[in-house]
Amino acid sequence: MKISVDMNVCQNYGQCVFAAPEVFDLDDAGGLVYRPTVDDTARGEVEAAAMACPVQAITIEG
Repeated sequence: MKISVDMNVCQNYGQCVFAAPEVFDLDDAGGLVYRPTVDDTARGEVEAAAMACPVQAITIEG
């Protein structure tokens, strides 16, 4: 599955990090970093992360 985050919309709230910490993280400067491709076994966590995003910046494909 492919994940994309619209970095122009993302405000680095970090809610996705709490929902899917193996996919999303905040770097030392507080900016979001994420794995753009993950196995389908993480689908539930990634979907929860997308739903938790206050600005709906996360898109899931596949």
